[in-house]
Amino acid sequence: MVSEPDPVASRVAERWGTPPSTGDFVEGVAIRELSPSAWVVRRPGPHVHDEGLDLRLPEAFRAGRVPLVFPSIHRSEQNLPCLTVHPLGNMGAIAEIGGVARTLCPTDPFLMAGCLRQLAEGAPRIGLAATFESTHHGPHLELPALFVEIGYGHLPGPPEPAVQLLADVLPGLVPSSGDRVALAVGGGHYAPHFTDLVLRRRWAFGHIVSRHALSTIDAPTAREAFRLTAGAEGVVFARAGDAALPALGGVGPRLRDAEAPEIR
Repeated sequence: MVSEPDPVASRVAERWGTPPSTGDFVEGVAIRELSPSAWVVRRPGPHVHDEGLDLRLPEAFRAGRVPLVFPSIHRSEQNLPCLTVHPLGNMGAIAEIGGVARTLCPTDPFLMAGCLRQLAEGAPRIGLAATFESTHHGPHLELPALFVEIGYGHLPGPPEPAVQLLADVLPGLVPSSGDRVALAVGGGHYAPHFTDLVLRRRWAFGHIVSRHALSTIDAPTAREAFRLTAGAEGVVFARAGDAALPALGGVGPRLRDAEAPEIR
């Protein structure tokens, strides 16, 4: 899903040119075949406010639960240069950047893990780290979705090697296989603990609840985070103290870091 005003999405799409049309349209814009396993749709407005975009897609996409992938600029208070992967939704009572308060979107943990690993392979040669981010913004969708972002700090535009990496990875994005799936709870916004687990072990995560979000999350939202982490076997906590929050009681069995095999 390419947001025309987004400086990363538009640059990535430039690398793809004009792929052939499938004959289907979204609000008059052709759905184009990017690869045998991926399609591309251009959108006129910002990604984070494209609420209900999935409802405008052809029925075959909705029936097939086709995941939506959003290349995007990464912005933060720290202006951290990085490559990020994250799920969609708002854990708390405020929806500051699109979506709906205390409302989460479905996730595709295997696709998120596969994407993070593929970005991490290419990250060293472009000088950026690949990392998860916790769940934190819209749009609200009923199909599985993830954002794949480039943060480039104070530079005037996204670095060309990073743009090329996304342009290369996204058309052939491959879900991971053989991973154990869990809801991730605790840690910082950039989820270093869970990023490390996915890169070193056979873990895949859907929703990622940061320690900051734990101060506002309620029990129904915590249960939704688990339910919408497709295939979740339980919960992995960044530290023991995160498991003590009452809102997390009964959400799912606790899993240990070492319960998934190492990647060799």
